[in-house]
Amino acid sequence: MLAQTAVKIKAFTPQIRQALAKPFTATADRFRPQGEEAASAKAMRAAGEKETARFTAWFSRSRREIMRAQRLRYRVFSEEYGANIKAPFGLDRDRFDKHCLHLMVRDNHTGELVGYTRILTQCRLEKTGGFYSAGEFELGMVAQLNGRVAEIGRTCIHRDYRGGAVITVLWARLAQFMLEENIQYLIGCASLALGEGYDVAGITAQIRDSHFSASHQRVTPKRPAPPLPAAAEGSEERNKRMPPLLKAYLRMGAEICGEPCWDPEFNCLDFFVLMAVDRLPARYVQHFMQPRSTPALSQAV
Repeated sequence: MLAQTAVKIKAFTPQIRQALAKPFTATADRFRPQGEEAASAKAMRAAGEKETARFTAWFSRSRREIMRAQRLRYRVFSEEYGANIKAPFGLDRDRFDKHCLHLMVRDNHTGELVGYTRILTQCRLEKTGGFYSAGEFELGMVAQLNGRVAEIGRTCIHRDYRGGAVITVLWARLAQFMLEENIQYLIGCASLALGEGYDVAGITAQIRDSHFSASHQRVTPKRPAPPLPAAAEGSEERNKRMPPLLKAYLRMGAEICGEPCWDPEFNCLDFFVLMAVDRLPARYVQHFMQPRSTPALSQAV
């Protein structure tokens, strides 16, 4: 196992290899502001250990646990965000679920499922007929990427746990998976709801100005966005609110591969996201791309 991991580490850039040499920790205290007083360091470490012990991230094949995740997905997407999902028994499910890996986060204090994403790897595409995103975009450029690709989707966090710790643990375990499987690119869709009060035109303009990929790494939406209202005046004002997942992608250096697709079922715009592991900002490499040793995150796929 160690020999296999060493081979995979060599495939990454020197920056990432340096980060991978450090012990793995995935606690919310990694994101606290720099320069806090030395007297509080011990308390912060204790709080970080408590945070890690509280949440467990694991891949599940259990039918019962997958149904719990599908129920969480329905509550978030339909009941909270108003998506028009045909969901018998209150379960958001589709034909891709049986071919995906299901990554979950549990609150160890309550036993409740509080975070989720699913992963579709290239080796399963013969079963699915392609990536889920291919239903919304022409994905010819994905075949040209030099490295292994995985798609994530249906990411959601329980409404009572959106302070940051759960998404931190979720991303940490996802990063471990990318290292273990030598995944070089993550793709997926990040949504911008049309009925949640966002400055949709302003956010779209910001993305177009600052976050578009190179022209050879663009995709084409199969259902272009409808006409949008004019952007709010003042770039600072328009950028104040952004969907958390989309904001997290952009902070981690992800690129948006062209114009969004309109999803009438979810009443949102979907942006196609491309995240190259070797282009992650250094601070996120240090936070996420580190070998596994923390027991709370050590469940194997």
